[in-house]
Amino acid sequence: MPHRDSRRRTAAMTPAGFPAGVLFTPVPDPLIKTLLLEVDDPAEIKATLYLLWLLHQKKGYPQFVTLRELLADAALLRGLGRVGAQGDEALRHALSRAVARGTFLRLAVDRDGDRHELFFLNTESSRRAVAQIERGRLGLGRPLPARRAAAAPAPAATPDIFKLYQENIGMLTPLIADELQEAERRYPPSWVEDAFFEAVSLNKRNWRYISRILERWSTEGKSDGKPGRHPEKASSDRK
Repeated sequence: MPHRDSRRRTAAMTPAGFPAGVLFTPVPDPLIKTLLLEVDDPAEIKATLYLLWLLHQKKGYPQFVTLRELLADAALLRGLGRVGAQGDEALRHALSRAVARGTFLRLAVDRDGDRHELFFLNTESSRRAVAQIERGRLGLGRPLPARRAAAAPAPAATPDIFKLYQENIGMLTPLIADELQEAERRYPPSWVEDAFFEAVSLNKRNWRYISRILERWSTEGKSDGKPGRHPEKASSDRK
């Protein structure tokens, strides 16, 4: 998908320091603390900083970078230490982590029968732009359902629980995101949805209350009085 940018050549850093007239890329203040104190995946840090730099080069509205651009960027893949299919997988994994953390927004669109994945910095302006695209007010293509990530270790393995949280409770934090991922691994999806529904119906809009519901169902049974363990785990135990 064509998207005009003004990417400029940047001089490489040398032992002598940065050259005169060096350009700067703005970074949101909250992200600095997050990257330094909370992100433990070097690939996510590298992909985040590189994507911020690319977005800063873009002109026009809205500002986004496509997955195809990123996959075709040899410098980025070299920075991740991978090449070929492994490089693609490492990049997708890093991007999924950054999206799950709330750093970026990801939107899949169809344009002339061709699928494109767009990445935006998660700002108020970008959120408005994504909403306009989804309503058909910005002609960047027809929005498509988000793909479920195939790998279990990625924080964004299944985005449904994040959507439930954001729609019913509020903004995600990295700590809550980790707890949501753990809950999604331990409990069936229907349990998670039902626990959210029960908490909201009682006006108990907080994750701690919802997690207690899931823990109670796991030990006491959800509704029939039988032990309510995850079906896959129970099958494994029987074996």
